[in-house]
Amino acid sequence: PSCAAQGAAMPGTLALFDVDGTLTAPRKKALPEMLEFMQELRKKVTVGIVGGSDLSKIKEQLGEGCVEAYDFLFSENGLMAFAGGKLLATQSLKAHLGEAALKRFINFVLVEIAAIDIPVKRGTFIEFRNGMLNVSPVGRNCSQEERDAFEAYDKEHGVRAALVDKLKKEFVDLNLTYSVGGQISFDVFPQGWDKTFCLQFVEKEFDAIHFFGDKTYPGGNDYEIFSSDKTVGHTVTSPEDTRAQCTELFLK
Repeated sequence: PSCAAQGAAMPGTLALFDVDGTLTAPRKKALPEMLEFMQELRKKVTVGIVGGSDLSKIKEQLGEGCVEAYDFLFSENGLMAFAGGKLLATQSLKAHLGEAALKRFINFVLVEIAAIDIPVKRGTFIEFRNGMLNVSPVGRNCSQEERDAFEAYDKEHGVRAALVDKLKKEFVDLNLTYSVGGQISFDVFPQGWDKTFCLQFVEKEFDAIHFFGDKTYPGGNDYEIFSSDKTVGHTVTSPEDTRAQCTELFLK
């Protein structure tokens, strides 16, 4: 069934938005005037939201009713997909990889971390999430000081990079992507589970898909969808900029 906004003036056009830094200031709640603007925009084009965070974090930023407030909402890059306020599809790392492969990967990581000599180790070396594993050689429940110290040590000794290289060689068959970010850890997820994952739900339905995001540079989490040939990519610097660009494109 079509989930194009009923009564949108440009029914063949979808505008897709990143959340953090695009509709909200980083890690903050969206301002009422921005939310109001988004509803005005829906009168012109179909509007979708795609965030890397889980649904509860997106609700914190865009409000409790955000699933119903937009034509499409994709949390965790589309691992949870909603259309017209209804759940469309869900996917998880566990379902995708299967228990045997997951166990093989986790066991290998734990053995490797045990063998790495670094100044301190704490706890939570692997955090299991719905759509990814987060691996931390020092352990996620280290203090801020220990976190800073590990970051400095890692810059010099390349602990995370070396572990990622080993995992890439050992698990070629699993087609995983490794993303080193932050101070102490790296993320592991199946290839293609970036923001382009959500396009499967909309690409056949619209003639034009515009994407607006702030981290559109290589390595940023908007890069793949921004540079995809299935979208027209727009780089924004703030919610105000998003609003200005959308006004120029759709509301003139």
